[in-house]
Amino acid sequence: SMQRGLTRAQSRDVDRKAIEELGFTGLVLMENAGRGCAELLLPYSPRRVVICCGRGNNGGDGFVIARHLALHGVDVHVLLLGNTQSLRGDARANFEIVQRLRIPFTATDGADCQQLRSIWARELASADWVVDALLGTGTQGEINEPYRTAIELINASGKKVLAVDLPSGLDCDAGEPLGICVRAQLTGTFVARKIGFDNPASEQWTGDVKVLHIGVPLSAVSE
Repeated sequence: SMQRGLTRAQSRDVDRKAIEELGFTGLVLMENAGRGCAELLLPYSPRRVVICCGRGNNGGDGFVIARHLALHGVDVHVLLLGNTQSLRGDARANFEIVQRLRIPFTATDGADCQQLRSIWARELASADWVVDALLGTGTQGEINEPYRTAIELINASGKKVLAVDLPSGLDCDAGEPLGICVRAQLTGTFVARKIGFDNPASEQWTGDVKVLHIGVPLSAVSE
């Protein structure tokens, strides 16, 4: 196993190498990631899970999680931060499956933080678990709106949180919040730990970290 965690650049490189050199598709990696997170959560017997999704691939993982939890009879609701037109690529493909399966979702235009507050606060209040699939390892710089408000709402809900890959707002390399950060009980991180997790201060944000394999052999990563 790897002694050191993956940096932001290495995490991006692993995905690129898996797709360009090993011949994976992004959809397969996303499927494995989302299914792994769902399987991490199921032993906790969640009843109602609200899945908070950003517009990028982290949100795409969230759509896969929603589908797999729903397959296991969990009551799920997807909250998309942004409009559906903003989705691209693999994230869009998985969102369209969520729509076709009639999995409940609400898309909130990030421009209206008041609307975001009322809708998200109501949905989060009814959950026993929240999935944080807002922002991934690529996040840098101060967290801006509407992500700031979304993170505040998740933390204010007082619900148990599963973070996807890393808590939204945590700097992948430094293990410090980028101004604001989701506080998770559980983090399902992909392929290997992130180097920021070596910072003891990160634990108050990540909670218990579990490494989830998404089909990419570690030997390909250690290069």
